Amino acid sequence: MFKTLERIWAIAKKDIRIYYLKGPVMIFGLLIPLSLYLAYALGRSLEPEEAFSSIISMSLFFTATAVGPVIAPWETRSHTLERLISAPVSMAIIIAGDALASAAFGSAITLIATSFGLLVGLQIFNPILMALNLLISSLCFSFFGLLLSSPPTDIPADVMMISTLLKFPMAFISGIFLPLNQMPEPLKHVALLSPLTYTTEVFRHSVYGEATFLPVQVELLILTGYMLFFIAASIKLHERSLPRRI
Repeated sequence: MFKTLERIWAIAKKDIRIYYLKGPVMIFGLLIPLSLYLAYALGRSLEPEEAFSSIISMSLFFTATAVGPVIAPWETRSHTLERLISAPVSMAIIIAGDALASAAFGSAITLIATSFGLLVGLQIFNPILMALNLLISSLCFSFFGLLLSSPPTDIPADVMMISTLLKFPMAFISGIFLPLNQMPEPLKHVALLSPLTYTTEVFRHSVYGEATFLPVQVELLILTGYMLFFIAASIKLHERSLPRRI
C-alpha cells in the first residue's frame, strides 16, 4: 500500500513540475473564469458572496481540467509514455498520479482565491462543507479531464478542441451565471446533468447559506457518483487506448 502511494505521489510530482507551473494553467484557471464572470456581472447588482462562490466554482473547474486532457497526448508525442509504462506501475496508478496533481493544483488556486475573499471581509457560512465540496469536486473534475484525454492521439490540440467544446457549455449551463431556481424548466433538467451544477450549488450554500435545489447531502452523493464514474471510465479507456499510443 505504501509503495503504491509512493508511486502515485512520484507521478503527481512529475506532472506538477512539468505541466502545472506554466502559463496556460493560470490563464484557464484564473483569468478566463474571472473575465467571464466580470463580463456577466458588470452593471448588475450582485452580492459579493454570490460573485465569489461563482468565481471559485469556475476557477476550480477550469484549473483542475486545464492540463489533464493533454498529458497523455504530450507524453505520447515525446515518447516518455513508453518509459513510464515500463516502470512497475499500472494504468490505475498513472491515472491516480495525474489526477492527484490536477486536484492539488486546482485546490491550491481555489484556496488562494478564498484567502483573498476572506481578506476583503467575506464570511464563510459553513467552512467544513466548503472544504468537503472542494475535495470531492477537485477530484471529480481532475478525473473528468483525464477522461477527455483517452482518445489515442499525440496531438494535444485535438484533445484541447474536444475539451473546450465540452467545458465552456458546461460552465454556462451549470448555474454559475443563473441560479438553478431561476432557470426555465427545460434548461434546469439539462443543468442537473452537469457535475459542475452540484459544485456550484454546494459552494453557494457553504459560502452564504443559499438553499440548494436538492438536499446538500444528495448533491454531494451525486457529485461523488460522478467522480467514481470518471475514475472507472478514465482507467478503462486509457487501458484500451494504450496499445495504440506506443
